[in-house]
This record gives sequence, C-alpha cells and structure tokens, in this order.
Amino acid sequence: MAARTSTLTSSSPPGYPGGSLEFPPSLDSRTTVTDDWSRLTRCYPNAITDFYRTGIPCIFKTGPEWPVARGPDAQKIVRTARPIHNHKIQPIWVETVIKIGVELDMLKVKWNALDPLAYANAGQSALICDFAVTVSVQPRSLAYDKAVIAAKAVQKILSDAGFPEIEVACIESLYHPSGSAPKLRGLTPEFMKKDISDLQKPFTLALGLSIAPFKLPSCEGTGGLFMRLSRDENDDRVALLTCAHVSFPPPHQSANKAYTFEQGSHSREDIILLGEESFQTNVDAIKTFIGRQTTDIEAWTVLLGRIPEPTQDEAKEITEKRDEYHYLIETARANIVKAEVLHGTVIKDFTLASSRVFGHVLHSAKIEVGEDRYMRDWSLIQLDRDRIDWNTFNGNKLFVGGNKSIGEWVDYMFPKNPDRDGSHIPEHMLLPLKDHVPKTEFLNPPNRDIHNKQTLLAVKNGRTTGTTFGRVNGLESLTREYNDYNIAEMALEVVVAGYDTTRGQNDKFSDHGDSGSIVVGRDGRMIGLLTGGGGPTERVDRTYITPFYALMETIHKKFPGCHPLSADTRPVDLVDVVGTPPVTPGDATGMIFSFGNIEYSADVVQL
Repeated sequence: MAARTSTLTSSSPPGYPGGSLEFPPSLDSRTTVTDDWSRLTRCYPNAITDFYRTGIPCIFKTGPEWPVARGPDAQKIVRTARPIHNHKIQPIWVETVIKIGVELDMLKVKWNALDPLAYANAGQSALICDFAVTVSVQPRSLAYDKAVIAAKAVQKILSDAGFPEIEVACIESLYHPSGSAPKLRGLTPEFMKKDISDLQKPFTLALGLSIAPFKLPSCEGTGGLFMRLSRDENDDRVALLTCAHVSFPPPHQSANKAYTFEQGSHSREDIILLGEESFQTNVDAIKTFIGRQTTDIEAWTVLLGRIPEPTQDEAKEITEKRDEYHYLIETARANIVKAEVLHGTVIKDFTLASSRVFGHVLHSAKIEVGEDRYMRDWSLIQLDRDRIDWNTFNGNKLFVGGNKSIGEWVDYMFPKNPDRDGSHIPEHMLLPLKDHVPKTEFLNPPNRDIHNKQTLLAVKNGRTTGTTFGRVNGLESLTREYNDYNIAEMALEVVVAGYDTTRGQNDKFSDHGDSGSIVVGRDGRMIGLLTGGGGPTERVDRTYITPFYALMETIHKKFPGCHPLSADTRPVDLVDVVGTPPVTPGDATGMIFSFGNIEYSADVVQL
C-alpha cells in the first residue's frame, strides 16, 4: 500500500458550540438518517459524495478527498466496498481493532461496528481507497467535532501500529440482526423459462427456505443447513440450522436465554415454512405468472396470425419465426398448467399456518460472544419425520438459480477461463454442500473476481433476496449491538461485501429476513452463518457472518456428534435411516414439498 499523508482539521461548524457532543435541539432524532443531509454537509462537504448513492451519511473522513465526478457523469457513480486480503496489518489486526473499540468507548462514542474495507467505484477495477476503517455510529449520536476527535484517536492507534496511511471514516449506520422483514422482495419470474422452479422453490425444503415461529408468523428468517444430530446410526434426528434470533425473535425471547427442548418439560415451539407475508407474496407470484403467460400467449398468437400460411418456397427466416411463435405458445401453455397445479396444491394443503409446521426448536443458544470473540447466534430446528417427503428430499444442496441465471453464475463465480472446466455448473442449479472453508483461506483466498482481484467468492440463498453473490473480507469487523437482546459486548464478525459488476451495479448481499442463511463458496464449502447486517435504516449495506469453522466448535460442545448432512446422501438412504415409509406417488397431502424430481400431468402432481 502506498503511504498517504492524512490531514485532520477541527473547527466549530456553524450552529454548533465549540466541542459540543450533541446536535442542536432543532435537529432532533425523530427524523430518519438521510432526511436532512444539510446538517452534515454544512460541516463536512463530502458527507454525500464519500459514499455516493449508497445512502450512507459520512460525518467525517480523514485522508485525501475521494474523487467526485461532476455533471451527468455524477449519476453513474456508485461507491462499493471491496474486501481486503493479505494486508501487512493482518497478524495484529484483531488486537488493533479491539484497542480502537476500547478507545471509542472511553470517548463515549455510540459506535456499533468497525469495518476494515477497501472502496472503489462500482464497475471499476481500480480502488479509490485501499484501506479505510469505517466507524458506524447511531444516527444523530455524534456531532461533527466529536467525529473529528474520534477519527484522530483511531488514526493514532493505527499510526502507532505502523499504518498511518489507513483512512478513518465516521458514518451513520445501524447494526441489526436480519430476522424479521418489513419489506419483501417480490419474485420476478423469468417467463421464457421452460420450468417454474423459481415459483416452486419457496414451497419446498430447499436450502434458503423461509421460516418463522408458529406463534409469530410475521417474524421471518431463513433456514440455512441440514444437520445430523449424531453419528450414531440409531439416532435418526435431522435438524435445520438457523439463528437464535430467528427461532425466538423479540419480543418472544427478549430475555436472551438458552433453550433446549425436553419431552415432557416443555411445550413445543413449532416452526413453519413461510411466514404470513412470504406465503401470500409467493402465492400471488404464481397468479401473476399465470396472468402474464396468458397475456404473452395472446400477443404471440396475434403475431403468429400475421405470418402468411406456409409455402414450399418461403424464406427460411419466415419458417423460423413461425416455429418460434409456436414454440413460445406451447411452452407458455405448459407452464400455465404447471403453475395452476402448483397453485391448487398450495391453496388446498398449505393455506393454514398449522399445515406448514415442519419441526420444532430443539435448541436455541444464548446470543453471546464466544471465547474466540466471535458472535454466537445459532439454533437447531428438529424436523418432524412425518412431515417430510424423504423420497424426494434433496438435503444439503443450495439452490443458486431463481433470480440468478446460469450465465450469471458462470460469469461472476467463475470469471476466469482456467476455472471453467465444465464441472462448475450445478445440476438443476442445486449446489452440493461439503466441508468448510478453513481460516487460512479467509486470509489468503483462492479465487479471483470479475475485476481479477484476489478474493473469497461467496453465494447464499435467503428468504428475502434469494440468490446473491458476494466477496468475503479477509479482516474481521468489530460489532457490539444486539439492542433487542440488551447485548453491547464487542464481537468479531466477518463482512461479506456485495459483488459489483462491470455494469456498475452493486447488488447488496442480504436484507432483512435473510438471517440464518448459509454462506458458501462456489465449490459448495461452508463459509459462515449469516447473522445480521449494517447500514442506513432503509437498507443493508454490509452483511455479517460468523465463520462456519468457529460456529461448529460451539455446536459440538452441545451436540458432540452433530455434523452437516452429506449432500451425497441419496433420498432412499435417508428413508432407510429415518425410517419414514415411502410416499405413495401422487399423494403429497400433508407433506412438505421437496425441491426437484417433480412430474406434472393435467390432474396429478408428484412431489
């Protein structure tokens, strides 16, 4: 990293008393983070442009100004975070970031996350800043003068460690678990597809399933990974890994206590597939799909009618166009039949929340910081054997399609030709999961992204944002806010940054409701459990995960033989182990759908 000279200035801005730690009464906390940018720009002119078009308000940043485009080009700029790997500070980073957190506490800064990241303009390979520590603070809690003092204190710690060139930015942001979601991303079916897997997936037990407590169906999260609870062949229990704050969301469990189900001592805490919003939204998506396919058929029929009757000597282009319209119409008709069967089955068998119960909370850990300083927020949902169609159960295979195409999977997860050996496209877009990524690969990752930068590429499928691609940071962040559980202890977590592309997009990796998702590498190895995010109140800008290698150490203390269910386990093998009788073909009543291996006819659906 090239050395940079940082200059800090501190002056009493207009309307602020010298050294004031609070905002003037007229700028109270009843408004949102970004509704009054002038309160920031009149003190720090780059409050908007530092993190342009991300919605992140910057109170103050050290170091040289980041480039700002003027005129029409300004609308094209989107700042994006990039991961940092193989930096010289890595061996002492954890102790350094903890020193920073302690110092900010002494200054009474209400910080909630310290993130080490690089920054660039989305779509561009070159960095505008190769290392910045962002100090996220509660909105309207830090006056400009105090932000300057805090930044100077952080920079001194970094300078004393031998890294005076690292920049420091104080930003307004919130850390929050990503359990319940006030907003839901609607499905956008690809109407030219030959199947309706993206419509079917939400109603299945394919990984990334949307789940909610039966008692609080409006508080939704994600189920991440199937686990065998023991290596004992006689132990037939299978569980689903998620977050504790998904199993017991506030206010259901504001006391933050560990819970373990004991037969006869506790009533069941049932978990359902699809909370109330997700169920209705996905049912509506099926109806919307049918309506749009019907409209497409009408339009293609009109266009087909404009083509003359076939003749022996007609042009090849006319024949091909006629055949194309026939193909599109027949495909759409077949899709409508499939969607109508799916809709009828869902309405008939799964409208009641009680009919979507698929298991109960076996264990929910106390949300706390472990001995290694990583956050622990996990829970296991024991599956009800008689609610699963084990004959078609896919196990630990992550659906990486739906809102992402095969082309996008290849382009972004395997951007370099040497990686493309033909084995990188999962069958049916179901990625088999296996093993986990060791800590050494967090620090020195094996992948290259679309900008040819070394990184650890990641994918997840979550309740709200579906399939998303990201890049895992090589340095830990320091967080300390689980407000709903009265936790303010400093914890290490790892950021997964969004994956900006050459088109300049900067898709976020997660949003509210994605907590509990398993984050994996492009080869199917587990990277971590998604626990929360940080950013302005309206959006999630950074995603936080607990590394899987650290999480499993804790799970083993409670369940010594617990391990991920093998993706190679054939459904019939699991039937033999679990002891569930085979499901009669075509009789899916009372069973939770399983993803894949679906056959449709006009009046029967096999699930």
